[in-house]
Amino acid sequence: MSHPNSPNDADLIVQIQQHNAGRDPERLSMKYAKMASSAFVFLRGACHLFYAALPDSPLFLEAPLAWCCGDLHFENVGSYKGDNRLVYFDINDYDEAALAPASWDLVRLLTSIQCGADALSATREQALSVSQSCLQAYRQALAHGKPLWVEPETSVGLVNKLLSTLHQRQRAAFLDKRTVRKGPQRLLKVDGLKALPASEAQKHLVTTFVQRFASTQPNPDFYRVCDVGRRIAGTGSLGVERFVVLIAGKGSPDGNYLLDIKEAKPSALVPHLNRLGVAQPSWPDEATRVVSVQKRMQAIDHAFLHAVHLGDLPCILKGLQPSEDRVAIGSWGKKLEHLTAVVETMGCLLAWDQLRASGRSGSANADALIAFGLRSDWAEEMLHTATALATRTNAQWNLFSQWYQQQKL
Repeated sequence: MSHPNSPNDADLIVQIQQHNAGRDPERLSMKYAKMASSAFVFLRGACHLFYAALPDSPLFLEAPLAWCCGDLHFENVGSYKGDNRLVYFDINDYDEAALAPASWDLVRLLTSIQCGADALSATREQALSVSQSCLQAYRQALAHGKPLWVEPETSVGLVNKLLSTLHQRQRAAFLDKRTVRKGPQRLLKVDGLKALPASEAQKHLVTTFVQRFASTQPNPDFYRVCDVGRRIAGTGSLGVERFVVLIAGKGSPDGNYLLDIKEAKPSALVPHLNRLGVAQPSWPDEATRVVSVQKRMQAIDHAFLHAVHLGDLPCILKGLQPSEDRVAIGSWGKKLEHLTAVVETMGCLLAWDQLRASGRSGSANADALIAFGLRSDWAEEMLHTATALATRTNAQWNLFSQWYQQQKL
């Protein structure tokens, strides 16, 4: 199944350490602890290992090229507020975005479902059944050829519940979770769970950047900086430079806003795409790649989404996306019928997002993607490959967990 460039189990730890070299040690330690907790979380934190193991078969070599999220798994789909301040449900992490065969995002999503079977309270057979439902929804939506989107009025079941919760959330209640009140003002809650303290030099760097950015916006006072912290979020990106910024917004204390500024690293897909001869556009920097692909694939842009530079670092600026607005794999899998409806929505979202970005910068046109969805000859191989990759991921996780436990002794 694997090709010559697949990492050897014997040097698995070396591969992981090399991939994470140069990251902030404090947050990298958190990443390793999370990766050791389950096969599903390991999959999230080791995207580079996943693509190294894709089989050299026509399904993964010759499928139509599409713009891909690159790190599509169960928990990289969730609700967000668009720049029109309305609420949507979509793929919401594009750090690994790249032009790749359309099959790559799908097989990663299906693998994540099977890797998360335990957290989903599902048996392996049930996880496979749910995967089949996701695959069928993807093929049908792709074959239909019309990119749609999910918003509160068009959503059902648990997705509707998630969107309704975000829509009804009061800004003050959200801020109370992330900040502490100091009289009429707020400061970030630096509790080691969502945020860590920033040094004076880091605060100066971020504040100077935000002031410069604000000068280009219609209402510069909106962006007055109240506090800066190092943000803790996600798995794969833990350890890269990342800040949460509390800004004045519409006024303290309850009109404040939170911004997320995250360093953009090269996509883990590109080395494997280079091997296949899949050329990528020449982006000005990695942040431009991430933001451009996200804007192409999502129906409505994420609030405050910009490609920026923090000093010399290319970074992604956007409104803070709370982790509780993502699909939490453990809490959503209690009833299989609920889970099936959620993953069917995910399959549709992937198809719609690929169609929306079709024909751009080397991606296949909509007709080619529709034809791919209409074909039935690749569905069985897709499910078989996802199962095999889940088995491989579990084996890698076991090895990593053993190593991690030894480091703690």
